[in-house]
Order: sequence, then structure tokens, then C-alpha cells
Amino acid sequence: MRRAARAARLMRQQLIVAASLLSLAILAASSSAAAHSGGLNAAGCHNDRRNGGYHCHRAPVREVLPLRQSSTDSAYYPNCAAARAAGAAPIRVGEAGYRAGLDRDGDGVACE
Repeated sequence: MRRAARAARLMRQQLIVAASLLSLAILAASSSAAAHSGGLNAAGCHNDRRNGGYHCHRAPVREVLPLRQSSTDSAYYPNCAAARAAGAAPIRVGEAGYRAGLDRDGDGVACE
């Protein structure tokens, strides 16, 4: 009888340990998978409104430079950092240097 009680107690302890480990594994998997809700732009990046800044979750898309510029007054910026460094940001539709690839939200103003 004591042997059966001891075996039942050992089985309950093993079940508790297994359930605890399973709970920890589920918790770890769910917290790492749901870091935030998303809302990524075409480049796989977004603004971090809570902490400030801008970060990406995918490798950056490599831009291909055009072979030639159409006129001497046109400008090309590979990214918004380059446009800001040149003092051109924000760039509106129709202005030199504007292109849809720099306009994340599609409102006609790039590098805002």
C-alpha cells in the first residue's frame, strides 16, 4: 500500500514538473513572437512611437541607381537619410528627388 501511495505521489510530482515546463515553453514562444503588432512599411521598417526612433525587421532592400538623370536640376536620394543630409527633406510630389520609394505612407510627402 505504501509503495502504491509513493508511486502515485511521484507520478503527481512528475506531472506538475512537466506541466510547469510546458507552460514556460508556451510563455517563452508567445512573448518572443508577439514583440509588437507590426505595421511595417515596404522596406520592413516602422517608427517606434513608444521609445522613439525608427527600426527595421527585414534586411534593407538594395536600391538600384538609375543609369542617367533626365536633367541637371533633378536629384536622386537613395534613402531619406541622404535626403535629410542634403537638406532636401521633406520632399513633395513634383519636387526634385521625390519618388514613391521614399514616401512610406503614400501621402505625397517623402521623408517626413
